[in-house]
Amino acid sequence: MEITLIEIEAASAVEPQSDALLSFEEAFTAHQGLVFRYAYSLTRDSALAEDVAQEVFLRLHGQLDSAQRGGILRAWLLRVTANVSRNLMRTRRRSEIRNEAFAVEMSRVALGEAPEDAFLRQAEIAKAQHVLGKLKEPLRSCLLLSYEGLSYKEIAAALGIRESSVGGYIARARIKFTKLYMKIGKQR
Repeated sequence: MEITLIEIEAASAVEPQSDALLSFEEAFTAHQGLVFRYAYSLTRDSALAEDVAQEVFLRLHGQLDSAQRGGILRAWLLRVTANVSRNLMRTRRRSEIRNEAFAVEMSRVALGEAPEDAFLRQAEIAKAQHVLGKLKEPLRSCLLLSYEGLSYKEIAAALGIRESSVGGYIARARIKFTKLYMKIGKQR
């Protein structure tokens, strides 16, 4: 997050300090680099960061006057960038999960897995999803994002929490998940 603060401070020197409202082109020129860099720091993917920046400026185009009201254009852009980044990353994760589930199903069909084995596997998956649903935020998100391969820094940026807290959240989430999973297993 330090790089983002430096970039924000550097960008403040670029933004005009007058009360005059910027045209869309002026706002785009003054802030496109900042929005892209911040989106990249959140997503760690340049193509996704470009998509985020495009979406942010599409939203700005429709709300230019209200975004500049009170001299908070830069703050508005960064808030929208963070929200759009999180939404696109969430959408991407869901898509990857669906693709993985489809691949597993196709491999099961290709290998001729017995229906009862498939049923047992689906029951275990449903049990794990049920337990995950019982974990509170940010424990659940930290655990899921760590299993997605995100670093602590990326998890912290995605969830808006301190990087130093991520490891503790993951450890507590694993313990709670294991306890709940075992508890449900004993009930059945």
